[in-house]
Amino acid sequence: MPTTHNIFSQIPQHLPSELFQTLLANKQLKIERIVSKGQSSARDDWYNQTQDEWLIILEGQATLQFKNPYSFVDLKKGDYLLIPAHQKHRVHWTDPNHPTIWLAIHIYSSEHDNV
Repeated sequence: MPTTHNIFSQIPQHLPSELFQTLLANKQLKIERIVSKGQSSARDDWYNQTQDEWLIILEGQATLQFKNPYSFVDLKKGDYLLIPAHQKHRVHWTDPNHPTIWLAIHIYSSEHDNV
């Protein structure tokens, strides 16, 4: 019988760093829960992923920064977006007073081995 889990359970009170938890992974995708509370990327630390990433904010709020074109995107509960592969981005800000809970789905090309 399948076991159920809750995306909002086991959120630590104190988060000295972002919490990344893989919920499901195979060769085509990885689904992870990310919990932030005031964390951001280092100023010159840009993600440059080989895979597409679809994400949604389930709780809290955040701001992402994109390099080309240079822009900021504010995200709040319920907002989602697709970040295409190799679009350089970073986490500019997350709410320091309340947890931000992200659901990220990484979509890999067929030749990539994610497992």
